[in-house]
Amino acid sequence: MKNLTIGFIGLGLIGGSIAKSMKRVFPDFRIIAYNRSAGARTLALEDGTADIVTDSIDDSFTPCDYIFLCTPVEHNVMYLNLLKDIIKKDCIITDVGSVKGNIHAAVRERNLSHNFIGGHPMAGSEKTGYENASSYLLENAYYAITPAELAPSGRVSEFTEIVRAIGAIPVLLNHEEHDYAVAAISHVPHLIAASLVNLVQDKDSENQTMKLLAAGGFKDITRIASSSPEMWQQICSTNIDNIAELLEYYISSLSDIRNSMLSNDFNAIYRLFDSSREYRNSFSDSRTGPIHKSYELYLDLIDESGAISSVASILAGEAISIKNIGIIHNREFEDGVLKIEFYTQTALNTASSLLPRAGYKIYVR
Repeated sequence: MKNLTIGFIGLGLIGGSIAKSMKRVFPDFRIIAYNRSAGARTLALEDGTADIVTDSIDDSFTPCDYIFLCTPVEHNVMYLNLLKDIIKKDCIITDVGSVKGNIHAAVRERNLSHNFIGGHPMAGSEKTGYENASSYLLENAYYAITPAELAPSGRVSEFTEIVRAIGAIPVLLNHEEHDYAVAAISHVPHLIAASLVNLVQDKDSENQTMKLLAAGGFKDITRIASSSPEMWQQICSTNIDNIAELLEYYISSLSDIRNSMLSNDFNAIYRLFDSSREYRNSFSDSRTGPIHKSYELYLDLIDESGAISSVASILAGEAISIKNIGIIHNREFEDGVLKIEFYTQTALNTASSLLPRAGYKIYVR
């Protein structure tokens, strides 16, 4: 691929990771970066990711072949206004927002449809900021690509190849399809998880029995309720119609379930669980989705002094880092008394091979 000049507006976790990935794969690409805070600019320059850094949106970006908008979704329109009179005629602007409809509407209003290819890398981390960016964060992650209607087909193909080259898996969609899909698989589930947690909080007894027993399955299905409220407020506010439509359907389905229970139609309840199990089991675990994959195993363990430290020592002997470890008190939905969470699939695979050889029985979901 020819050498290109790439601009970045925002050097947080996602912007920094894309920039690092590009510099790793395309070392001759020239990277120009803006970030509001000086710390990320300094780090990007010092580690060789950025060739030029700037504290303003100015003519530094005029040579760019591509410019990535990597700021919160509500700020991207402001940067479009600043860029439209600076960029060269054939520059492509892209973004990394999880909702596409609003940015596509803003692009049309500013007559930039020939300069825009929307993007949504479906990867992330519990950590934020450039200091946590990784050149491998997008490895095997889906990367939705939503070209504007006037985007040149040749540039769409080129951008797709760049996405593939940095290790992501490009998925070409129109922005309407994208927003409806992520409303169903990400936005509505976040709302449901939050509402379930609040249901327990509101209906718990004074001695908080529900909270005490809320382990295992309940914590798993509500894990995403721990996400940033500010971020999810912003995301939901930009995808209202799709979320509202799907919530209406979901509320109707809950009403059907309630009616089946009250009428003792347990065949309907069986069909609910059976169909959902069959469909969920068809999902692939080999890709990173918008809800970050966890790498966990469960272990049968005798409750005796030093039992946990023995397991930890075995893993440490192979330089396997443990993200989290703990006893499962409510095992109604879990196999194994000890839950161990790792940072990577490789670590999980190694531990899954190592621990049985040491005589432990493990369960991997």
